[in-house]
Amino acid sequence: MEKLEKEIVALLTADSRITAKQIAAAMQITEEAAAKAVRALEESGIIVKYTAIVNADSVDEDFVEALIEVKVTPQRGHGFDAIAEEISSHGEVQSLYLMSGAYDLAVIVKSRSLRDISRFVSEKISTFESVISTATHFILKKYKVEGAVMREAEGGKRLSVQA
Repeated sequence: MEKLEKEIVALLTADSRITAKQIAAAMQITEEAAAKAVRALEESGIIVKYTAIVNADSVDEDFVEALIEVKVTPQRGHGFDAIAEEISSHGEVQSLYLMSGAYDLAVIVKSRSLRDISRFVSEKISTFESVISTATHFILKKYKVEGAVMREAEGGKRLSVQA
């Protein structure tokens, strides 16, 4: 990746809403050159997706998220890729990482209830032949996501109780 591309990626990582005009001004290039560079980054697969980080405590939507650690036996000729591809094909899976340490894969899942996630682990992940074991950790509260600090929802602060 060239220096120009790296700088554009850094700008978009900090704020995915930045416009080609703003990129051009920051980098002292033309707006057309900025737009062309962003398009090229998208087409090459360097930029995969633009997204918003939402403070779930501020939205009236009920869901549960969990981190599932998965220990697997790598498959001959495919390593961890084949099982990772199988797991990632499920709609509940938000993110999937190959990790070092006691477990091989870290799977972030999102669903409507604890029961749904429990069922996902027991009926889907655990049924794969190469899965040795799992450990599920439910996410109770998010303090920081992708570098963004989650602020308390309006009215969400606890009241001080004193005798």
